[in-house]
Amino acid sequence: MSEGHFYDEVRIFVQGGTGGRGIISFRRERGVPRGGPNGGNGGNGGSVIIKASSDVSTLVYFHFKNHFVAPNGRLGGGGERTGGSGADILLAVPVGTVVKDDNGITIADLSSDGQSTVIARGGSGGKGNAHYKSATLQAPRIAENGQVGQKRNVLLELKLLADIGLVGLPNAGKSTLLASISKARPKIAPYPFTTLKPHLGIVTIDERRSLVVADLPGLIEEASKGKGLGDRFLRHVERSKALLHLIDMGQEFDRSPRERYTCINDELRDYDQLLMNKKQLVVGTKLDITGARERLAEFERELNGSMPVIGISCWTGEGLSELSGRMFELIGEVDDVSR
Repeated sequence: MSEGHFYDEVRIFVQGGTGGRGIISFRRERGVPRGGPNGGNGGNGGSVIIKASSDVSTLVYFHFKNHFVAPNGRLGGGGERTGGSGADILLAVPVGTVVKDDNGITIADLSSDGQSTVIARGGSGGKGNAHYKSATLQAPRIAENGQVGQKRNVLLELKLLADIGLVGLPNAGKSTLLASISKARPKIAPYPFTTLKPHLGIVTIDERRSLVVADLPGLIEEASKGKGLGDRFLRHVERSKALLHLIDMGQEFDRSPRERYTCINDELRDYDQLLMNKKQLVVGTKLDITGARERLAEFERELNGSMPVIGISCWTGEGLSELSGRMFELIGEVDDVSR
């Protein structure tokens, strides 16, 4: 898979199998000149089932195969034998996959390992003539065709599940930070939009404490309206328990750190007001560069205690140990609120 492709959205077609046809049949036994009806029902068509699995991390499979039709049920048999049912098709998707219909309505949100949903139900098998026997209808010559299976187009959207999401303008230092505090190796370079797909890293304090951090593609203005990487980035923010908001303090920009901080929060708010309810820790990066400390101090004065701030340098390691501890405190606060 190339660096520029992260398969987090696909459209697929699914169809349940058609139920098998019931049959018209009568007993044919020596000494029984008028055997009764014994036509069996058809088997049910197979269904298409989507199941979340922690063994799957991307939707790439569905970019190469996106048409799934479950097997049909089999014809009923004599002796009131029901035809065999078509086998179900089981599609494994990453944990965090949202299934939507053509109208954008959510059918299922598969946010836990093993969670599943029937996305296209197979048709029921048709009734054989044995089903229609009654006191007034001793020799029915009636049998049903099986029902057609459900068919539909669906959209699969992957939203990464992470304890902490790294947000910030392009080149704020998110990939460098993730590489510094975990064993993840995201692509790092001194130009905007290095990160074209999310990366996950595990941050460990000791044998009992670890958390998942997601390095997400950089935001730009009007990302909430689809500009740049747009909502392909923002949908992953939804799943993060808390956010680290990274701001580059290492160089002068057209806008101050406060203005860049406000820009990102405006995009989060425009995409979904609920994102502003997430716990945030603001991280001033690149303190090893001349003038960075002064810019960070001015920024903290402007915030006036409204948001916790910490300064770091991934180059020298300054502040990284304290930051890891603060991240665990942040998640602890979120978990306490959710209890």
